[in-house]
Amino acid sequence: MDLSDYYGRRILERRVGQVPAGVQTFPTIEIGANTIRCYRCNHITPKMKAALPENEYYCPHCINLGRVSTLTRFYHVPEPNQFKINYPVLTWSGKLSALQQRVSEKVCRGMTAHLHQLLWAVTGAGKTEMMFAGIAAAIERGERIGIASPRVDVCLELFPRLKAAFANCDIALLHGRQELPYHYAQVTVCTTHQLLKFYHAFDNLIIDEVDAFPYAANDALLYATRQSLKENGGCLYLTATPGDVLLREIKRQRLTVSYLPLRYHGYLLPRIIVRLMFEWRKYLKKDCLPPAVIRQLQRSLESHHRFLLFIPHVTDLKSVELAIRHSFAEQRFATVHANDSERLLKVQKMRDGEYDFLITTSILERGVTFPEIDVYVLGADDPVFSSSALVQIAGRAGRAKSRPDGTVIFWVNSNSHRVKQAVRQVNYLNKKGQKLKNELSFV
Repeated sequence: MDLSDYYGRRILERRVGQVPAGVQTFPTIEIGANTIRCYRCNHITPKMKAALPENEYYCPHCINLGRVSTLTRFYHVPEPNQFKINYPVLTWSGKLSALQQRVSEKVCRGMTAHLHQLLWAVTGAGKTEMMFAGIAAAIERGERIGIASPRVDVCLELFPRLKAAFANCDIALLHGRQELPYHYAQVTVCTTHQLLKFYHAFDNLIIDEVDAFPYAANDALLYATRQSLKENGGCLYLTATPGDVLLREIKRQRLTVSYLPLRYHGYLLPRIIVRLMFEWRKYLKKDCLPPAVIRQLQRSLESHHRFLLFIPHVTDLKSVELAIRHSFAEQRFATVHANDSERLLKVQKMRDGEYDFLITTSILERGVTFPEIDVYVLGADDPVFSSSALVQIAGRAGRAKSRPDGTVIFWVNSNSHRVKQAVRQVNYLNKKGQKLKNELSFV
């Protein structure tokens, strides 16, 4: 392994053999009287559940990243920031709106000062582009930058956009399904789980979709975020739907906030339409969907608008697929869920226009952009959909300037507090957005 592979990282090695020159070693596990604590994920485990033969122990919580045990140790080299700066740093030729520019400058100042800050912006506001100035300035300062998201899909969408915007900078991509080997780079795009492998690496870290599963309320990933940052490192959180933890941090003035209630094209969020659809699963037993659902999907297709159809559970996928094939035998579509081995390929085919629509679980609630689509949720009142997830799902529509509205319909079996919350939040953001448009005379 190249020495640079250890820069700002903690790499598991067997507790045998000679340590390479310049490499520091750390223990992997703290052993207590009745428990052990993992230094990688910070989980505390009873000794009985973590025991190996001959009084050795392991951590069962982060084993998917390689087994941390008392038989191993961490190899680490302090981050040296050995980067060659190639100019121009920012090769993006786009232009921000006046409002985006204002937010971008605030974010850039915060990254320069290594602040902990939040960019709270509606879905489709152009959060990625508003980061560019801050990232460019950090690159020019010779800093190491991490850009992490809980979802692989988000990383895969961010990576090519960043590669195009910073064409002269080396950018690495890390996620659990990665086949290419790790390499040291000034900018690293990764899933939040990959942060568990870093230690005091990043001068500035950006967490995109910070409210998404599995990051939200995951103590191990919050610990990984802190550990991956240098002691004086800055952190920028991005979200359209901040959870209670972030809101408390704002209230305690531990986070500075930049707020943007308008999308990049200046239009409001598409309005959520809620329609009652009683006992829709009974139709599935007859291999069909409710007529009103079929008619609405047909309207989208006849208008040459592709769409996403969200359903609550993986177990619903096959039944919905069979029902739709009866009505839309000639259409090109696929089903997608979190454990689908072809998920990334199917999403790419949708991006490339090879599918007319996708039937999906909430796995595509965020981090994917398809232009000019409609969005439908069958069974939006199911407990699997949180109010923030529903807001994110609705936000898949209207993201293109060529069609900034789109149709968003939630079919529900009964009244739902979470659905009402989602509707209220979208209406609230639109009210603030309209007020801002009026102030700026933004058309």
